[in-house]
Amino acid sequence: MLNLPLRIKPIGLFLFVALAWTTPMLAELSAQSPLVYEGKSGPGAGKHIVFLAGDHEYRSEETLPAMARILAQHHGFKCTVLFTIDPDTGTIDPDADHMPGTEVLADADAAVIFMRFKNLPADQMQPIVDYLNRSGPVVGLRTATHAFKIPADSPFARYDYQYKGQEYSRGFGRQVLGESWSGHYGKNHVMSTRLILAADQADHPILKGVTQPWVQAGGYWTEPMDDATVLATAQPLNGMTANAPIADDKSPCPGAWVRTYGDGDGRVFTTTYGASVDLLDTDFRRMMINASFWSCGMENQIRDDLNIDFVGAYQPSKFQFGGFRRGVRPSELADWNSPIMSLRYPVEMPKRRK
Repeated sequence: MLNLPLRIKPIGLFLFVALAWTTPMLAELSAQSPLVYEGKSGPGAGKHIVFLAGDHEYRSEETLPAMARILAQHHGFKCTVLFTIDPDTGTIDPDADHMPGTEVLADADAAVIFMRFKNLPADQMQPIVDYLNRSGPVVGLRTATHAFKIPADSPFARYDYQYKGQEYSRGFGRQVLGESWSGHYGKNHVMSTRLILAADQADHPILKGVTQPWVQAGGYWTEPMDDATVLATAQPLNGMTANAPIADDKSPCPGAWVRTYGDGDGRVFTTTYGASVDLLDTDFRRMMINASFWSCGMENQIRDDLNIDFVGAYQPSKFQFGGFRRGVRPSELADWNSPIMSLRYPVEMPKRRK
């Protein structure tokens, strides 16, 4: 058998080099492009909600696109979902401090925030700051109370969840959402939570059609600012089922509330729950969809029978540190019927340090 030298014509070599150069560039451009669900018709037509997903444990990368699909497909909103992205691979990485696309907040009618301990580059953080400076409506879930962990020498240090300056004490969590992180209340992963609706808020639009939410995420201790209106208190349960007994040594504390910030026009809904498995509970899911309507000033459009059905297969992962599905690109969730998340992507738990 003759070993003949491989000969590539100049045009073939050019195409080969061009393809090798453009393929990673196209992958990067795809990763930089936000995931957008365009609603066609419904009460939300003309409204734009931006979702920011990036927490290490509670699978915000599953919760938020699921909410976005419901709001877009069933109710007509335009929903843009941003994720923290591994800049080297272009895949969703909850641990990354890299969230391309935040400039879309410039025309957002509401922002749904579910991040944790982020320190974003200046060009990605500034659009968030600009949005907050105009008192844009915010829906905050779970770890959003400690969304940012930013060094003291940063121009964005005041948004850190432990910021000590009196002019913005305890950062974004306290000053916008109404509470920063104060620690767990009970044992997470062992104790679930029953949300008890506030009797004096029974007529609040966010609670329309909501009866008894139950969530799998454990408790956070909270003492929201005095101007917050508590919609539901959180009762820790001794077990991971909805009918588990109440933890007698744990009195309920606020688990969902509303307030305003900034010039007084910035509507805020905060809940200290929202793990992707929490969304399986129809009452909790309805509360979150109602809150999204309310944040946009659309309380008159909330009905107790709003369609909250999932769009596409919803297959939430167990919430745990490092428990996200590896290798998923935002573009792979663009198809309405694509699963959130596909089980073909592995969950590779990091090895414990010895």
